[in-house]
Order: sequence, then structure tokens, then C-alpha cells
Amino acid sequence: MILLGPSGCGKSTLLRTVAGLEDPTAGDVFIGDRRVNDVQPKERDIAMVFQSYALYPHKTVAANIEFPLKVRGVGKSQRAEEARNAAALLGLEPQLKRKPGQLSGGQRQRVALARAIVRKPSVFLMDEPLSNLDAKLRGDTRAELVDLHRRIDSTFIYVTHDQVEAMTMGTRVAVLNFGKLQQVGTPQDVYDRPATAFVAQFIGTPPMNLLPAGMLGSDSVQVGIRPEHLKLAPGGELHAVVRQVEHLGHEVLLTADANGTRLVSRLEPSAFIPEVGDPVAFDADPGRRHHFDATTGERVP
Repeated sequence: MILLGPSGCGKSTLLRTVAGLEDPTAGDVFIGDRRVNDVQPKERDIAMVFQSYALYPHKTVAANIEFPLKVRGVGKSQRAEEARNAAALLGLEPQLKRKPGQLSGGQRQRVALARAIVRKPSVFLMDEPLSNLDAKLRGDTRAELVDLHRRIDSTFIYVTHDQVEAMTMGTRVAVLNFGKLQQVGTPQDVYDRPATAFVAQFIGTPPMNLLPAGMLGSDSVQVGIRPEHLKLAPGGELHAVVRQVEHLGHEVLLTADANGTRLVSRLEPSAFIPEVGDPVAFDADPGRRHHFDATTGERVP
């Protein structure tokens, strides 16, 4: 389950509430069939992975991974074996005798994951664990996490503000804004049928074009159209002037201004590409349009 939303929307607070680090003002927290509102964090059978790794710099990788078992009083030989097994899952065996300062950012994040795995918890709580990594390493580690989830078959609750992480990693996505749950669904459901105008513009790169009320609809409705469904068409309904052309290799993003409304269209590189300053017209396929109440932002038929 991915908790997705902008900074300050309540994702980490919700995660901390599940962990027992915050008390809910209302409602219940269940882990499985067990109500845990009054259960101490250490007794909730959860493991947390943080953005900051939170490793002990003076301990070896093996000692860092073993530490949760040591606190529980597990014997030395057993915890060493469990640590090796967790390290093997994440390809860390060559680093077991090294210290965190000798590791790359990606390796340190894997140590933090191994330390969580070794406890074999009911729930893994992950608070933006990849945000300190560079773009390539983030992509590689995303794939490792998806594979790890498949292999250990446990519950992951994963906080991020990165909708690419949400789309590529999530079984389900919960989108939050200002402490309110906007929508829960599979990544594809949330992309194809956003429940609110906020979700429509938060999910998708580039975001959905959201037209002012009255443009392509009644005065009480805002029409949304994804960039891939906004097509150049002579004599189209939407008239604009090209402001930016971005050649990305596999696609071209065309940004245009329609009387103060920003429109983005995703084009094939082989298509005719107008130049900055050219007047253009777009068609928005009626079957691909999304409609939102202009006042509440809620999706309407």
C-alpha cells in the first residue's frame, strides 16, 4: 500500500500512527485482527525503514542487521545466521564486515532494509526510504523492493511524494491531501478514473490538463484531459499558441497557451511538430475526457 501525496498532507503522521509513535484522535488501528491502539510500538510486530537509514556508524553491517535480534535476546549463532539470510536476500554478503561509512547510499539503504527483514514483522513501514538516492540508484532499488515484496510476501506500507514510485511499486495507492483521503485504488484505476481534480493533476507526468469551467463543458464543470489524449488537429475546438517544445527522444511534449490556460500535449517524435510561437488547434476525444465539479472538485459522470 502506497501512501501518496504532497509534503505536509499527513502521510508520515499516518505511518507513525500505525507504528504507535502517534496516538489517533479517533478511530482504531488494526494489524491483522488485532486492535493495537493501546499496544506499545515495540509490541506491535512492525519494522520501520527511514529516509535517513539510521544505522549505527561504529557497528559492522552484520552487527547493524543483527541488532533487533540482539535486543530481543536471540542467541549469537542464531542471530548471525538470520543476519546472513537477510543480507543474502539483498545481495549484501560481501559487505557484512564493513561499516556504514564504507558503503554507498544504496548499500546503506539495503542494510536498513535487511535490519527490518531480519525481525520478520507483520508489517513493514517505509517512510520515503529512497529519497536520498540518485535517480539511477532509486530506479534500481525500486525494482529490488518490488522483488523483495514478492519473495517475502509481507505487508508493506510505503510513504512517498513521488507518483512514479507509487505507479511502479504499488499494489494499491492511497492519495492524501491536507489530511484527507482522496482516493484508494490500483495505480491504473487511480490514473484512469481519478476521483477528484486534485488526484487527476497529482497522478501522471506531465499532469492532466484541467480546463477552466465553461471550456469544453458547462459552467459548473471542469474538463480534464491527459496530455496523450490531447491531439493536434486543424480546426480543433481548442485554439492556442505554442510556448515550449521538449524533445525527449521517445516523445515530444508540446506546451501551449490557450488564453491563459496551459495545455500540454504528448506527441510522437515522428509527428509534425510546430515551433514556438505557432498558432495550433487541439481536439480532445470526448470519450477520453474527465469531468469534475467546478466547486467541490469531485468527479462527475
